[in-house]
Amino acid sequence: MILVDENTRVLVQGITGREATFHTRKCIEYGTRVVAGVTPGKGGIRWEEEVPVFNSVAEAKKETGANASLIFVPAPFAVDAIIESADAGMGVVVCITELIPAIDELKLHHYLNGKSSTLIGPNCPGVISPKGKCKMGIMPGYIHKPGKVGVVSRSGTLTYEVVAQLTEQGLGQSTCVGLGGDPLPGSDFVDILELFQADPETEAVVLIGEIGGTAEQEAAEFIQKQMTKPVIAYVAGSSAPPGRRMGHAGAIVSGSASKASNKTESLAAAGATVVENFGQIGLVAKKMLKS
Repeated sequence: MILVDENTRVLVQGITGREATFHTRKCIEYGTRVVAGVTPGKGGIRWEEEVPVFNSVAEAKKETGANASLIFVPAPFAVDAIIESADAGMGVVVCITELIPAIDELKLHHYLNGKSSTLIGPNCPGVISPKGKCKMGIMPGYIHKPGKVGVVSRSGTLTYEVVAQLTEQGLGQSTCVGLGGDPLPGSDFVDILELFQADPETEAVVLIGEIGGTAEQEAAEFIQKQMTKPVIAYVAGSSAPPGRRMGHAGAIVSGSASKASNKTESLAAAGATVVENFGQIGLVAKKMLKS
């Protein structure tokens, strides 16, 4: 597993909000160690009578030993929340918040350069390690099963679908990472592939890409040069018309490199097993790991 495990001590920024309350409860039920919440001005209360709430991330870290942050702060304040977590030294920061302006994400990208925190998102489903029973995000925990296949995806919904396939085939997952659909995610395919490559509990990786940008081509270059573990790849959006955004802010065809066809060709040339029928990913993975 990568990024999170049974020892991860999670604090939730914005824990007193409605969405945060719902998903924090689901994370705890899954087995996640939620040790603190942060809502400025509400320090001193207890969320749901069990989790202490603090005014700042630094205070929460000092009092509880939190080392990871899950962010449900509204878009106008989310970048500041990420910066606060990074400045406090949170090892993993997962930001679920969507609709953050691209210019703010660009500034954040530069600010985080050189920081020790690993940012997943924004606008993502989060990260889950079934083996470590830690869920930081909004994914349905019950479909996940401990296993040996790592999953990294730009699409939240397709992540859930491929997880269900892997579980049905009895393979399970080591860790699943939803990168998010924004043009400038905190972590990209290469960042996560590097972690999976070094993880002894991950034997194969499923990569789910989509139209827009060049993240898949960069992943292909890494796969060709660095990956020794098998990679199964699927790129969504092959029928998307040029210039039209398809769901995600980053999913827009604006040049030949951003087309699904170019991405699949690059991944195949790099040695990844490219699957054209999404429903066959689980079967392909099972066959690959048996051979």
